Amino acid sequence: MVSLTDESPRIGKLVASHEYTQPDIAVRDVADRFFKTTELDALALVEDKTPVGLVTRPKFFMTVFRRYGFELYGRKPIITIADTKPLIVHEGERLDVAIDQALSRPPQDIYDDIVVADDSGVYAGLLSVKQMVVQQSTALANSILQKEIVNAKAKELERMSGLKSQFISHVTHELRSPVNAIIGLSELIQMACEKGYMDQLKDRLAILMSSATNLRAIVTNILDLSKIEAGKMEVIVERFNLGAILGESAETTRVLIGNKPVRVEVVLRDESVLMASDPIKVRQILTNLLSNAAKFTEKGRIIVSAAVQGDKAVIAVKDTGIGIKEQDLEKLFVAFSQLEDPLTRRHEGTGLGLNITQNLVKMLGGSISVSSRFGKGTEFEVRLPLEYHGKE
Repeated sequence: MVSLTDESPRIGKLVASHEYTQPDIAVRDVADRFFKTTELDALALVEDKTPVGLVTRPKFFMTVFRRYGFELYGRKPIITIADTKPLIVHEGERLDVAIDQALSRPPQDIYDDIVVADDSGVYAGLLSVKQMVVQQSTALANSILQKEIVNAKAKELERMSGLKSQFISHVTHELRSPVNAIIGLSELIQMACEKGYMDQLKDRLAILMSSATNLRAIVTNILDLSKIEAGKMEVIVERFNLGAILGESAETTRVLIGNKPVRVEVVLRDESVLMASDPIKVRQILTNLLSNAAKFTEKGRIIVSAAVQGDKAVIAVKDTGIGIKEQDLEKLFVAFSQLEDPLTRRHEGTGLGLNITQNLVKMLGGSISVSSRFGKGTEFEVRLPLEYHGKE
C-alpha cells in the first residue's frame, strides 16, 4: 500500500466505538447483548482498564451456533472463546500504518475491529477496518488512483460484511426452523403414544427424520466452512466402494424429498467403482449436491450416477428442477450467495453448500462443473481421482 505523508490522520481521532465488557462475563450474557443491540459489531475485553481480548459478532455466533456450542460455552467466561491476541494499535499511530497492519493479518482476522489504546496502554476504543479505509480514502483525495484503490477495498469490505451479516441472519432462521419442527413433532409423537394412536407415528417420524437430516446438513456446512477458513481440513484416505456411498446418499435424499412426486434413481455405469480417497468428504459432496437438487425439484426425478473414465471417477447429479439462468451460473460457488431475491425467495438456505462442495472437490484433487437450462433442470458433474495423491 502507498504510504501517506506525516499529515496522515491519527487513529485516536477516528475512534467511534467505546464498547467493552469484562473478560469474566458469561458467554450467554454477551449473547443477550448482541441480540439486543443489533448495531453492535464487536466488544473489547477490558481488565483494569487494559484491553485483553476482542469478541466480534460473526465469530461469536459461528462459535455458539456450532453443535452444542451454547451448551458448552454458555456459562463460561467470554474470554474462553474470545480472541486473546487482537491487533492493538497506539492511538497516535498514523492511519496508513494502522491499515497496513490490519490488512496484513490472516484472512480469518482481516475484518476484525482494531483495538485502540493510549500511551499508558489504557483502552481507548474500537475502530473498524471499513471505517479506517473510508477515512484513508478522504485523506488520499489528492491522488485519484490511490482514492480508487482505497474505495475499491472499502466496497469489498462492505460487501463481505453485508454478506456475512446476511449469512448470520439466514443461519439463525435455518437453525430455528428444523429445531422447532423437531420439538413440535416430538411432542406430537409423545401425545400419539400416550393416547395409543400408533397409526399416526409413521408419517410423523418421517417428517421428524427429514427435519433432523436438514439440521445435520446445516450444522455440517457451518463446521466445514469454519475448518476450511482456518486451514484445518484434512484428507483421510481410505479404500471404499463409491456405489455404496451413492446408495446411502440417495436414501437420505428420499427422506428430504418427503411427499413430493420426485423419484431418486441411482445409476452405476460400472459394476464397482473402487476409490482410495476420503469417503467422508465424498459423501459430503454428494449430500450437498443431492440436497440442493431435492430443494429445487418439485416433480420429476433426480439421477445420481457414477462411472470410471481413465484414472477418474465421474459422478453426476441431474435433476428436473427449476434450473438456473445463464447469468447466475458464475454466482453458484460463491460463499453466502443465493440466486433468488431474499425478500421473495421460496427456498431458504445459508448459501454455503456449493462453495463448500467446490472446496472439498479441489481438496481431493478433482474438478466440478455445472450445466443448466432455466425451467428444465440442472446437472453437476464431479471428477475425482480414483487414487488420491495429495494436493497438487
